[in-house]
Amino acid sequence: MTTENQTPELTDGFHLVIDALKANDINTIFGLVGIPITDLCRLAQAEGMRFIGFRHEQHAGNAAAIAGFMTQKPGICLTVSAPGFLNGLTALANATVNCFPMILISGSSEREIVDLAQGDYEEMDQLNAAKPYAKAAYRINKAEDIGIGIARAIRTAVSGRPGGVYLDLPAQLLSQSISAAEGKKSIVRVVDPVPRQIPANDAIERALNVLKNAKRPLILLGKGAAYAQADSEIRALVEKSGIPYLPMSMAKGLLPDNHPQSASAARSFVLAEADVVLLIGARLNWLLAHGKGKTWGKEPKKFIQIDISPTEVDSNVPIEAPVIGDIGSCVSALVSGIASVSKPSPEWLGAIADKKEKNMSKMAETLAKNPSPMNFHSALRTIRDVLKTRPDVNLVNEGANTLDFCRAIVDMYQPRKRFDSGTWGIMGIGMGYSIGAAVTSGLPVVAVEGDSAFGFSGMEIETICRYKLPVTVVVFNNNGVYRGTDVNPTGGSDVAPTVFVKNARYDKMMEAFGGVGYNVTTPQELEVALTEAIAAGKPALINAVIDETAGTESGRLTNLNPSTAAKK
Repeated sequence: MTTENQTPELTDGFHLVIDALKANDINTIFGLVGIPITDLCRLAQAEGMRFIGFRHEQHAGNAAAIAGFMTQKPGICLTVSAPGFLNGLTALANATVNCFPMILISGSSEREIVDLAQGDYEEMDQLNAAKPYAKAAYRINKAEDIGIGIARAIRTAVSGRPGGVYLDLPAQLLSQSISAAEGKKSIVRVVDPVPRQIPANDAIERALNVLKNAKRPLILLGKGAAYAQADSEIRALVEKSGIPYLPMSMAKGLLPDNHPQSASAARSFVLAEADVVLLIGARLNWLLAHGKGKTWGKEPKKFIQIDISPTEVDSNVPIEAPVIGDIGSCVSALVSGIASVSKPSPEWLGAIADKKEKNMSKMAETLAKNPSPMNFHSALRTIRDVLKTRPDVNLVNEGANTLDFCRAIVDMYQPRKRFDSGTWGIMGIGMGYSIGAAVTSGLPVVAVEGDSAFGFSGMEIETICRYKLPVTVVVFNNNGVYRGTDVNPTGGSDVAPTVFVKNARYDKMMEAFGGVGYNVTTPQELEVALTEAIAAGKPALINAVIDETAGTESGRLTNLNPSTAAKK
């Protein structure tokens, strides 16, 4: 209480931002310091928050996004203005497309200067630049609005279909002062930010009726199913229904990949032959050939789609039975009525089993080979065998061939343990996701990277070493993009566009920052190095030398590559 002669205790925008985040149980910030947010980062650390400083804002944003996917709370990325904001914007857009909740917070120039284009330091209209790539974008202009502004950003990021939110903090705002008492009252703790959305009874009944008439049903699990953390409900639906299921890459591990109902080894067969497909947290986008074409066979399908967003329904093909609501509630409702649905026929299950056996036998023959030098299959067989003994390890995976083969070879046994290029199929998520997963879970991370993919974020191994994170990076080194054998057709001194420095030693980069480096050329050496690195729990990089002729142009996306498609 103040008297007439006393000055009331004050607070400012810096403190209010930290207070608002902490009030909502957000205790980690990923970012990169600079004008005007350096003091905000210092204060966050002084107030007990964890600040993870990166070398590039895009990777800080990716770390925040994957933290959001893992926790269902928005990951926070903090950047400087203009160029720093634009670097973070790439990660924000990727988070929005993938439905990962994150908040990009950036310092910015004052509106009166930006609007008159007066040439301020790093002047940019960041709010309007962010809008097309975010779920929402907000600016806070008054210190007393910081609490409600952050609460609004949090609720927007996680409610309904999750996504990225941009929050603009002009430099003036951070230094604004108000009374501490007024500031305390302005802080908002968000109540029930993700309310359950119960599906309509008639929607559930319609879906069950479609399943009752199915002869060859299939359940397809997307990463939205993994994000929902409705693991027990989804398992109950799969096992009580007896319907075979197919997980998309980031849904692997929702049920262990060796589950008898998994149809992963017969993916092409079940997509083409199923007559009814139940989509749970999966979108019929390019990753599923938009639900049409030869991927889906000659006969038309009936789709049941569970999604939080009604606008996703009918986005590519007609949906016979839309079920709108949160995945946990929708799946629970289906489980309650699934007893009325007959189990799939022995003919359908038998056909899948036969196809699985043939494909798995063929893959086993390929994996059993030990070519010298190593290829993708022999190296990934080794990684598969090591990770089978450590199902708690988080797996980050990116590349072209490295991604395609790893997804098919390395099994997952626990949910939300596999993080990869996602909906956009982009490169550059590797080290950001690895750092985000390690910080969020406290558990080991193995990042399986193509040498090209690693180049997008490789400098962040310094960040991994600085924070002593239990991250082991495996770089599949075949001297180039796709492979290292292309030549310059002119015979000139410049190498071909896809070729890197021959016999590069990426392990020496890790050693330069104080981590452990390994150079391996055989599966046996890779097994020893990976086992040792995971057990040590320290930063490590394994330079896995593979045959430079291994790999195909564009991996499995040759149909999207105009030059490759033209050669067919």
